[in-house]
Amino acid sequence: MDEQVDEQLDDLRRELCEYGRRAAALGLVIGTSGNLSARRDDLVVVTPSGVALDRLRPEDCPVVDLGGRVVDGERKPSSETPMHLALYEATGAGAVVHTHSVFATVVASTMAELPPIHYNALLLGGTVRVAPYATYGTPELAGNVIAAIEGRQAALMASHGAVTIGGGMNGVESLEQAFEATRLLEWLCEVYVRALGVGRPSVLTEDQLTAVIERALAG
Repeated sequence: MDEQVDEQLDDLRRELCEYGRRAAALGLVIGTSGNLSARRDDLVVVTPSGVALDRLRPEDCPVVDLGGRVVDGERKPSSETPMHLALYEATGAGAVVHTHSVFATVVASTMAELPPIHYNALLLGGTVRVAPYATYGTPELAGNVIAAIEGRQAALMASHGAVTIGGGMNGVESLEQAFEATRLLEWLCEVYVRALGVGRPSVLTEDQLTAVIERALAG
């Protein structure tokens, strides 16, 4: 790798550590659960296996190519790396964030989808689908997640957690986008779960969502 590419990857390593710490501080992950990655052209920086996200150092984060081969770093990539790489191939995303946050996991363990309880669900593409359960790190799980996230920025994973992607901006900006999508998804799940404790949550209709889109386009 040339010096410029090395510097860009080092930037991504530092950003992964920063967002890993933020994810832990916000309770989106616990212990060594959850993983993040960001893409630079044909290389992906990913969090390592077996290291708590709030204890990450930049040098802990390995770099893999799009085939999963480690090209730099001493630690083993996250066990969910195959899912990350499949998402990059299928969506053209620039970053992937996977968490085991409480409310997202509650919804993912009890429902087939998260309906649009708030118009901000449109920022994720609308109704958030729940991918059928499969063992972590397997091609089956990756395929289920790709189907669930089609046309969306987020998906839930049955009895597992959540995954979000950032647009193909190739770097730090897409990681920020993916992380903010994770925060929004957790908020939407929490609103829905808490609403269930009060009564039957109101879900926005297609006409209501269309009106929001038209209002936003009108400025």
